[in-house]
Amino acid sequence: MAASSDESPGIDEKTSGVREVKSAARTLELLELLASRQNRPARLRELTEALNVPRSSLYALLRTLTKHGWVRTDASGTMYGIGIRALLVGTSYLDTDPHLRIVKPMLDELGEKLDETFHFGRLDEFDVVYLATRESSQYLRAYSRVGRRLPAYCTALGKSLLAERHGDELERHVPAELAATTPRTITDRDALAADLVRTRERGHAIDVEENSLGLHCFGFALRYTPEGRPPRDAISCSVPLARLTPEREAEIVAAMREARERIERSAPPITEDSWEI
Repeated sequence: MAASSDESPGIDEKTSGVREVKSAARTLELLELLASRQNRPARLRELTEALNVPRSSLYALLRTLTKHGWVRTDASGTMYGIGIRALLVGTSYLDTDPHLRIVKPMLDELGEKLDETFHFGRLDEFDVVYLATRESSQYLRAYSRVGRRLPAYCTALGKSLLAERHGDELERHVPAELAATTPRTITDRDALAADLVRTRERGHAIDVEENSLGLHCFGFALRYTPEGRPPRDAISCSVPLARLTPEREAEIVAAMREARERIERSAPPITEDSWEI
């Protein structure tokens, strides 16, 4: 009899020599799905449909993850959400990142000086992940951005990093379909390519209501990766359009350009034998 599907070779094994452990992949897909829902718990039926997994298999997996704290349930035991163990792992990632320790004080300094909202993010596939935020006292969000994922193509953070890439390296981080987040989102690939050219010429990225209506954002790539490797990290500033003047824009851009230079001088070097970038 043929081996079960969980043991049969997959594409990864054929192409890279590494076999994907399907039970582990299923676990990660489930945790990522629950995390993406944020404060919206899900029923078993919703999860089985989203992951296309047999109900009995997924229920057993949920029971196991709940027992170990990776998944939590409500009092009825029918609604599932991300558990506290995921927080501990995420916190460990932040605590051990050498560049976050350099960038976070700089965001605080920019915030004290300009009282706008500043972010530090990292490119991950098609998205940027927010690793740190310094909120403005004038414009407070109702939620923390740390850990939030947004499409790179419609954020100043992401576009500053996409502009550092060309050819296949750029295509790896741009999805086939550019979905609109707001009516101002660039959804045409040629228009995005032209915008990235302007970003390279300007030296920083601009997002005018492409991700959040009412906000104008500036993004600066941090170039502390090894020579020949494109940056993975960036900083950005978000400013409500209602109070942005040409003078204020010049002040923000100058301060962020200086901050980038200071970060790049202070950041520990990333070598070829460092963690994958």
